[in-house]
Amino acid sequence: MTTENPGLARPSEVATYLGTTPGGLGNLRYLGRGPKFVKVGRRVMYRWADVDAYVEAQTFAQTGGAR
Repeated sequence: MTTENPGLARPSEVATYLGTTPGGLGNLRYLGRGPKFVKVGRRVMYRWADVDAYVEAQTFAQTGGAR
């Protein structure tokens, strides 16, 4: 379920992939902190490339500041 799958994903699929719930994913969407999403009519969908980009942006080498 990465960029190898170019299709659109439902929020439940993305939530499972990210280890959260659809409600938690919705909260991230509301706060503007989650992966980019697509509106198809009234439905929210995600492109796997955007989910992968979100995960990449959340990847860190350490916690806290450098000393």
